[in-house]
Amino acid sequence: MNEPLTTEPPTPLDELLGLLDLERIEEDIFRGTTSQPVLVPRVFGGQVAAQALVAAGRTVPADRHAHSLHSYFLRPGDPAVPIVYTVDRIRDGYSFTTRRVVAVQHGQPIFHLSASFQTHEEGLEHQEPMPSAPDPLTLPTAAEMLPHYARHLGGQDVVERILEARGAVDLRYAEEPTFARVGEPREPKSQVWFRTNGKLADDPLLHICLATYVSDMTLLDSVLLAHGRGGWAIGDVVGASLDHAMWFHRPFRADEWLLYDQESPTSQGGRGLARGRIFTADGRLAVSVIQEGLIRVPRGR
Repeated sequence: MNEPLTTEPPTPLDELLGLLDLERIEEDIFRGTTSQPVLVPRVFGGQVAAQALVAAGRTVPADRHAHSLHSYFLRPGDPAVPIVYTVDRIRDGYSFTTRRVVAVQHGQPIFHLSASFQTHEEGLEHQEPMPSAPDPLTLPTAAEMLPHYARHLGGQDVVERILEARGAVDLRYAEEPTFARVGEPREPKSQVWFRTNGKLADDPLLHICLATYVSDMTLLDSVLLAHGRGGWAIGDVVGASLDHAMWFHRPFRADEWLLYDQESPTSQGGRGLARGRIFTADGRLAVSVIQEGLIRVPRGR
């Protein structure tokens, strides 16, 4: 009897790419059958946004690329059951295509996304300069940094869960993260460098979807910095993404270093607003992001 062929186990990036490879169950209906590991008992918002954009993009001609998305998180997602994505073909114009996507679980919408796609055009061009930031290769990886904060985070098991949840992405903090100096308000600005832990195919939609996935990881941290709060992992705030908007300005690769420059102009009414800019390593402004999140302080904290 022949010995079975051995195969390498899938990497975290392989698993994430599998997560984004939605099953088409009807012409404009798709299904995501698994969910990434998370620290809280709900589906990670970046996953839902990225999957919804995949669903929209699969109904759009290949020569049109996503230039913006606007979305609302309506209900917490259940990581134990599939998510069904229904695409509504709102408009197919001469140079623009618009799609609306509704994500459904347990018969109820949990997420709503509108995305616009455009054929390439030449036009006027300018951008803000890239802010200064340390070289990403001089910064510690998450696996090198997080164990030093195990006590702050509540133990090594929490560190391991964070590393598992972010295993597909090499994300490096330019400065100390929120949970490093709890109780010490700081300027509401933060920077991280990120890239996928492995090479990606050349499909532009894939790179945009991976950036969408990562964009929800750290954006609200800038809100917490203003108040000296450590974040969701240590439980001194309770929060969730409410809405999320992105504009894709210039081509980029998510498997090459990207600088995510983030800040918070305001928080009030149990909500915090954060905005971010994603730059390529050579200084091109690739993406703009704005998000509002629910941020509540538990009683006694």
